[in-house]
Parts: sequence; structure tokens; C-alpha cells
Amino acid sequence: MDKRPLGGTGFAIAPLVLGGNVFGWTADEKRSLALLDAFVDAGLNAIDTADAYSSWVPGNAGGESETIVGKWLKANPGKRDKVVIVTKVGSEMGPGRKGLGAVYVAEAAEASLRRLGVDAIDVYLSHWPDPATPYEETLAAYAKLIAAGKVRSVGASNLDAAQLGEALKVAKDKGLPRYEVLQPEYNLYDRARLDGPLLALCRGEGLGVITYFSLAKGFLSGKYRGEADFAKSPRGRGIAGYLTPRGFAILGALDEVALNHGAQPAEVALAWVMAKPGITAPIASATTLDQLRSLVRATELTLSPDEVAALDAAGA
Repeated sequence: MDKRPLGGTGFAIAPLVLGGNVFGWTADEKRSLALLDAFVDAGLNAIDTADAYSSWVPGNAGGESETIVGKWLKANPGKRDKVVIVTKVGSEMGPGRKGLGAVYVAEAAEASLRRLGVDAIDVYLSHWPDPATPYEETLAAYAKLIAAGKVRSVGASNLDAAQLGEALKVAKDKGLPRYEVLQPEYNLYDRARLDGPLLALCRGEGLGVITYFSLAKGFLSGKYRGEADFAKSPRGRGIAGYLTPRGFAILGALDEVALNHGAQPAEVALAWVMAKPGITAPIASATTLDQLRSLVRATELTLSPDEVAALDAAGA
């Protein structure tokens, strides 16, 4: 499978990243391990997780997803060099355990390394902006981790153009490692945060961009057409905001393009993100092997310029 450079990280990844947010949540450990096997066996190679996944599940404390990825790596030692592991720091992991302060970043990195069972994190992301911590402090903490061989490259999630621009400026002025990857929310429905100055900055600086909520929390799968469909998934209630005239116009365009290709709407929605100039890959999760196979098919789907334009227009 063709690989794309992930910004200045030195890594190249397949055009779809497997989301680990469901590991230990809607995919139990056994299913998660099977999904990881199928994903890598299909030729894809980037896995996205975070220390906080999946702390929102009753009985979970965070770290469940990283732990499952770590068990998979331990059971498949020959696959460590075949995958790029992306994880994150900054979300709350308990009282006093959150943010991007230097002391906490160092502690959190060690905890993630233990759970993952790896010597180094390939791409370590600041999960959320931390107004209480200067960029210089966070980037200096990352510099120490990189120098110690515990982190290979760094990036950020959920920054706007002004915040990312300032972080890049601080890195340049202070001689510190810069964010080489941005992870923003982006899909056919939710485009405003990335389109415009932020994407232009990423392209101008040569950053890798891996998008989350690439299927709009599952709405773009097409299985949610009304409130009666919310019960189809534990995430169903989060779809309500998408049931708008614009949302239905997007689904209509997806249905039409999907029919032309004998594909599923979700596959078309992901192919649209993959075709966007400046985006390295969308992140998408799966809870069944059938869903995983659909993600793989999305990487094989090529949309025509007219189809991309029709989808653009529906979601404008």
C-alpha cells in the first residue's frame, strides 16, 4: 500500500489511521487484538491512541487502550517495526494528573511507555491546549524525552491557527523540537476548524495532518437517518446535531457516489478526506472485522474530480 510522509517526523504512513479510542470500550480486548491483526495484515501501519482512552467508560481509569495495544505488540514482536504508534498527553487522568507542564509530561510519558511496552513513542501529541503552561515549557519537556530516546517526534491536537503558529514560532526561536503533526477534527460536515488559515499553515509548514471524527461520530456511515436510529450504537445520541438539512444533503451526495462505486457511504466519506490536499490521513475506528474491512476498502477507492466537487458542494 502506498505510504505518505507524516510531516517531518521521518515516518511514512498508509492513508488511513486506526483509531484506538474504542479499545476497552465498544471493542473488548479480544476483539481489539483481532482488529489490530487485521489492520496491519491489510498493509496499514498507523495506530492512534491516548493515555486517557477510555476513561469515560464506567469502571475504567484511562490507559485501557494503550494497554491493549501494548499486549498486541508483546504478542507480535515482529510487528513493532511495521507500525507507527501515536499517543497523547494532557487529558485528565485523575486529580492533579493533566495538562502540559514539564513534570507531568515526563511522568505521563513514562506511564504510556509502560502500558505500550515500547522503548519509544513514535509520535507524541499534546492532546489539548493548556493555557496554564507556556509552549516553551512543554516543548522543552519534549526535547528531553527526544534526547533520551523515549519519544521520536511530537505534534498537537485541537490547536487553532493562532495557537499552532505561536507554538511553531517558539520552537524556532528557542531551538526546540516543533510540532510536526496536527490532529484536528475534520469531516464532510465539520470543516470550519481546519479549512482556511489552519490548513494553509499546515501545508505551508509541511506538517502532517491526521484528522479525528473523520466520520462525524458515525453519522457519515449513513446508518443514522433519524432519532429512531440512535439506539444502533452507544455513541448514537451524539448524532442528533447532524440531523439537519445540510446533514441530509451530505448523506444524499454520499449515497449517490457510493452507488456509483458499489461502496458504502463511510468508505466514500473517508476517501473524500484522503483526497483533500494537505491531509495525510483520516483516523477511523472499527468495532467489528466487517467494519475494519470497510476501512481498508476506503483506502482503495479513488473519487473523480466531479465526485469530490459534488461532495464539497453538499457539505459547503
